[in-house]
Amino acid sequence: MILVIKCARIILNFIYLFFKLLPTKNKITMISRQSNKPSQEFEMIRDKIVSFTSEVEVVMLCHTLDGGIKSKAVDRIRYGLHMFKQMYHIATSKVVILDSYCIAISILKHKKNVSIIQMWHSMGSMKKFGYTAIDTEEGSKKELAEAMRMHKNYDYVFASSEVYKDHLAKGFGCDIKKIITMPLPRVDLLKDVDYTDKVKNKVYNKYPKIKDKAVILYCPTFRKDERKFGNAVQKLIEEIDFERYQLVVKKHPLSKVELPNTVIQAEEISSFDMLFVADYVISDYSCIVYEAAVRDIPLYFYNYDMEEYIKNRGLAIDYMKELPGIISSDPARIIYSIENEPYDMERLRRFSEKYIVPTDNATSNITDFIFQCMDNKGGNNYE
Repeated sequence: MILVIKCARIILNFIYLFFKLLPTKNKITMISRQSNKPSQEFEMIRDKIVSFTSEVEVVMLCHTLDGGIKSKAVDRIRYGLHMFKQMYHIATSKVVILDSYCIAISILKHKKNVSIIQMWHSMGSMKKFGYTAIDTEEGSKKELAEAMRMHKNYDYVFASSEVYKDHLAKGFGCDIKKIITMPLPRVDLLKDVDYTDKVKNKVYNKYPKIKDKAVILYCPTFRKDERKFGNAVQKLIEEIDFERYQLVVKKHPLSKVELPNTVIQAEEISSFDMLFVADYVISDYSCIVYEAAVRDIPLYFYNYDMEEYIKNRGLAIDYMKELPGIISSDPARIIYSIENEPYDMERLRRFSEKYIVPTDNATSNITDFIFQCMDNKGGNNYE
């Protein structure tokens, strides 16, 4: 496998030489493996750019590859063909923006006049990832990461606050000087009154029964082995008083665990949008907690498999010390706290401000930085 990857790198770099002969355009390309359609944040950045000028072409290339090189052969072939489109646009762009790992960016040798920005897809991270998760059960193998040149060629990486810089530098295997404090565009939406009203209306129209109940939003991290999760979520459901509360469980799209009809799964509504109707959020190691904190939603942590998770994946923060809320493997303890105990909102706000730099202009700041990169492959004053 490793030999095949190395040979493929040589072949693709040879083909890429011809793409690099094409002239660079006044173009920004955004690439994602998170979804087959542009994320809301990609659209926000594009709309802001277009509002400033009509002279910049914006291209969005979105194609999933769940499972990476372990995906089905047909999926790998489709993604391989999609890579040629990526190669053309990367070779002819001034700026490339990523929200996930991109094979073409990492394995190819690019023109010197293209700026490559990794904005990542989460505002924070509790979990180890990339090079900090090498050779763990849920991470990549070292020799595979080296063969794929995982996370190489980034000029800049966005971090939501100063405290993440060291963690991101280690995870991406890059110089910490490349890490720039730049919260993601979604921060603008979390406090936006118009967006809040729009989403609330959408959710209430879809699920009118939650309007008169307190909403408990449970956002668990996906596990490859779901046996414990199935049992854990059932125990949580048994503790809910459905006369007073509505439990919404946002499972990962790959989850096979079945839930009773008393639970709303809201498959067509994102976890992000469900925050706008949530009164309480329960999670474990998911980055949704940072977004919930910005919205001042009380947080609770259901860590029924913490020792196993640390062994298989690893955590990047001092979990027991940093998190602002009840941490328990017992769902009864969590629900009792929701029903009976006052929540420390001041501690929640300190947590939010520590991990997400407060701003009302995240999208504008990112757009300004992109334009500066287009002008001079710069942005040094942001470092």
